[in-house]
Amino acid sequence: MAGVKSLDDLFLTTLKDVYYAERQAVKALPKMAKAAHTPELRDAFMLHREQTNGQVERLKQVFQAIGKRPQGVTCEAMNGLNAEFEELLEEAKEPSAVRDAGIIACAQAIEHYEIARYGAMLAWAKATGKTEVVELLKATLEEEKGTDALLNKLANGQVNKAAAKEAA
Repeated sequence: MAGVKSLDDLFLTTLKDVYYAERQAVKALPKMAKAAHTPELRDAFMLHREQTNGQVERLKQVFQAIGKRPQGVTCEAMNGLNAEFEELLEEAKEPSAVRDAGIIACAQAIEHYEIARYGAMLAWAKATGKTEVVELLKATLEEEKGTDALLNKLANGQVNKAAAKEAA
Protein backbone atom coordinates (compact mmCIF):
# COMPACT_ATOMS: atom_id res chain seq x y z
CA MET A 1 0.00 0.00 0.00
CA ALA A 2 2.76 2.39 -0.91
CA GLY A 3 1.58 5.92 -1.45
CA VAL A 4 -1.39 5.71 0.91
CA LYS A 5 -1.42 9.06 2.67
CA SER A 6 -5.12 9.74 3.12
CA LEU A 7 -8.37 7.93 3.72
CA ASP A 8 -9.23 8.62 0.07
CA ASP A 9 -6.01 6.83 -0.96
CA LEU A 10 -6.84 3.92 1.32
CA PHE A 11 -10.38 3.75 -0.09
CA LEU A 12 -9.09 3.65 -3.68
CA THR A 13 -6.43 1.04 -2.90
CA THR A 14 -9.00 -1.17 -1.17
CA LEU A 15 -11.50 -0.62 -3.98
CA LYS A 16 -8.94 -1.88 -6.52
CA ASP A 17 -8.19 -4.87 -4.28
CA VAL A 18 -11.86 -5.78 -3.93
CA TYR A 19 -12.46 -5.30 -7.65
CA TYR A 20 -9.76 -7.87 -8.36
CA ALA A 21 -11.11 -10.18 -5.65
CA GLU A 22 -14.68 -10.09 -6.97
CA ARG A 23 -13.54 -10.80 -10.51
CA GLN A 24 -11.61 -13.80 -9.20
CA ALA A 25 -14.72 -14.94 -7.32
CA VAL A 26 -16.73 -14.88 -10.56
CA LYS A 27 -14.21 -17.39 -11.94
CA ALA A 28 -14.02 -19.53 -8.76
CA LEU A 29 -17.74 -19.90 -7.99
CA PRO A 30 -18.57 -22.22 -10.93
CA LYS A 31 -15.68 -24.46 -9.87
CA MET A 32 -17.02 -24.50 -6.30
CA ALA A 33 -20.48 -25.36 -7.65
CA LYS A 34 -19.08 -28.17 -9.78
CA ALA A 35 -17.14 -29.58 -6.81
CA ALA A 36 -20.15 -29.46 -4.48
CA HIS A 37 -21.86 -32.78 -3.74
CA THR A 38 -24.99 -31.27 -2.18
CA PRO A 39 -27.43 -29.85 -4.77
CA GLU A 40 -28.45 -26.96 -2.49
CA LEU A 41 -24.82 -25.98 -2.09
CA ARG A 42 -24.33 -26.09 -5.85
CA ASP A 43 -27.37 -23.85 -6.28
CA ALA A 44 -26.10 -21.43 -3.61
CA PHE A 45 -22.80 -21.01 -5.44
CA MET A 46 -24.49 -20.37 -8.78
CA LEU A 47 -26.85 -17.84 -7.19
CA HIS A 48 -23.88 -16.09 -5.60
CA ARG A 49 -22.09 -16.03 -8.95
CA GLU A 50 -25.02 -14.04 -10.36
CA GLN A 51 -24.87 -11.72 -7.36
CA THR A 52 -21.10 -11.36 -7.74
CA ASN A 53 -21.50 -10.31 -11.37
CA GLY A 54 -23.82 -7.58 -10.09
CA GLN A 55 -21.29 -6.66 -7.41
CA VAL A 56 -18.59 -6.20 -10.06
CA GLU A 57 -20.97 -3.87 -11.90
CA ARG A 58 -21.60 -1.92 -8.68
CA LEU A 59 -17.86 -1.59 -8.15
CA LYS A 60 -17.56 -0.12 -11.64
CA GLN A 61 -20.21 2.41 -10.62
CA VAL A 62 -18.18 3.25 -7.50
CA PHE A 63 -15.08 3.84 -9.62
CA GLN A 64 -17.11 6.05 -11.96
CA ALA A 65 -18.61 8.00 -9.05
CA ILE A 66 -15.16 8.86 -7.70
CA GLY A 67 -13.81 9.72 -11.15
CA LYS A 68 -11.50 6.72 -11.55
CA ARG A 69 -11.17 4.02 -14.20
CA PRO A 70 -12.11 0.52 -12.96
CA GLN A 71 -8.83 -1.21 -12.26
CA GLY A 72 -7.85 -4.10 -10.06
CA VAL A 73 -4.65 -4.78 -8.20
CA THR A 74 -3.60 -8.28 -7.25
CA CYS A 75 -5.30 -9.31 -4.04
CA GLU A 76 -2.97 -11.75 -2.32
CA ALA A 77 -5.64 -12.55 0.25
CA MET A 78 -8.09 -13.74 -2.43
CA ASN A 79 -5.34 -15.63 -4.21
CA GLY A 80 -4.50 -17.37 -0.94
CA LEU A 81 -8.12 -18.20 -0.18
CA ASN A 82 -8.57 -19.64 -3.68
CA ALA A 83 -5.37 -21.67 -3.22
CA GLU A 84 -6.83 -23.14 -0.01
CA PHE A 85 -9.89 -24.25 -1.97
CA GLU A 86 -7.68 -25.86 -4.63
CA GLU A 87 -5.69 -27.60 -1.89
CA LEU A 88 -8.92 -28.95 -0.38
CA LEU A 89 -9.89 -30.43 -3.75
CA GLU A 90 -6.49 -32.14 -3.94
CA GLU A 91 -6.88 -33.59 -0.45
CA ALA A 92 -10.55 -34.56 -0.77
CA LYS A 93 -10.74 -35.83 -4.33
CA GLU A 94 -14.10 -37.59 -4.14
CA PRO A 95 -17.40 -35.71 -3.80
CA SER A 96 -18.75 -36.16 -0.28
CA ALA A 97 -20.38 -34.34 2.59
CA VAL A 98 -16.94 -34.00 4.19
CA ARG A 99 -15.61 -32.26 1.09
CA ASP A 100 -18.74 -30.06 1.04
CA ALA A 101 -18.07 -29.06 4.65
CA GLY A 102 -14.57 -28.04 3.60
CA ILE A 103 -15.85 -26.18 0.54
CA ILE A 104 -18.28 -24.25 2.74
CA ALA A 105 -15.44 -23.33 5.11
CA CYS A 106 -13.37 -22.09 2.16
CA ALA A 107 -16.31 -20.12 0.75
CA GLN A 108 -17.05 -18.58 4.15
CA ALA A 109 -13.43 -17.47 4.49
CA ILE A 110 -13.89 -15.58 1.22
CA GLU A 111 -17.23 -14.14 2.36
CA HIS A 112 -15.75 -12.99 5.67
CA TYR A 113 -12.87 -11.29 3.86
CA GLU A 114 -15.32 -9.52 1.56
CA ILE A 115 -17.59 -8.53 4.47
CA ALA A 116 -14.61 -6.99 6.26
CA ARG A 117 -13.52 -5.09 3.15
CA TYR A 118 -16.99 -3.79 2.24
CA GLY A 119 -17.64 -2.81 5.86
CA ALA A 120 -14.43 -0.80 5.97
CA MET A 121 -15.06 0.86 2.60
CA LEU A 122 -18.60 1.73 3.63
CA ALA A 123 -17.33 3.40 6.81
CA TRP A 124 -14.64 5.27 4.87
CA ALA A 125 -17.14 6.41 2.23
CA LYS A 126 -19.35 7.82 4.98
CA ALA A 127 -16.39 9.48 6.74
CA THR A 128 -15.13 11.14 3.54
CA GLY A 129 -18.54 12.25 2.28
CA LYS A 130 -18.75 9.85 -0.66
CA THR A 131 -22.51 9.70 -0.26
CA GLU A 132 -22.99 8.68 -3.90
CA VAL A 133 -21.35 5.28 -3.25
CA VAL A 134 -22.77 4.47 0.19
CA GLU A 135 -25.87 2.66 -1.10
CA LEU A 136 -23.83 0.70 -3.66
CA LEU A 137 -21.45 -0.56 -0.99
CA LYS A 138 -24.26 -1.22 1.47
CA ALA A 139 -26.16 -3.34 -1.08
CA THR A 140 -23.10 -5.51 -1.72
CA LEU A 141 -22.30 -5.82 1.98
CA GLU A 142 -25.82 -7.11 2.62
CA GLU A 143 -25.54 -9.65 -0.21
CA GLU A 144 -22.23 -10.92 1.21
CA LYS A 145 -23.78 -11.26 4.66
CA GLY A 146 -26.76 -13.07 3.11
CA THR A 147 -24.48 -15.55 1.36
CA ASP A 148 -22.60 -16.18 4.59
CA ALA A 149 -25.91 -16.82 6.39
CA LEU A 150 -27.03 -19.22 3.64
CA LEU A 151 -23.74 -21.13 3.85
CA ASN A 152 -24.16 -21.34 7.64
CA LYS A 153 -27.68 -22.67 7.21
CA LEU A 154 -26.53 -25.33 4.74
CA ALA A 155 -23.57 -26.33 6.92
CA ASN A 156 -25.50 -26.53 10.17
CA GLY A 157 -28.73 -27.85 8.69
CA GLN A 158 -27.45 -30.78 6.69
CA VAL A 159 -23.87 -30.84 5.45
CA ASN A 160 -22.02 -31.06 8.78
CA LYS A 161 -24.38 -33.73 10.10
CA ALA A 162 -23.93 -35.81 6.96
CA ALA A 163 -20.16 -35.28 7.10
CA ALA A 164 -20.05 -36.45 10.71
CA LYS A 165 -21.72 -39.72 9.67
CA GLU A 166 -19.33 -40.48 6.80
CA ALA A 167 -16.76 -43.16 7.46
CA ALA A 168 -13.25 -41.94 8.14
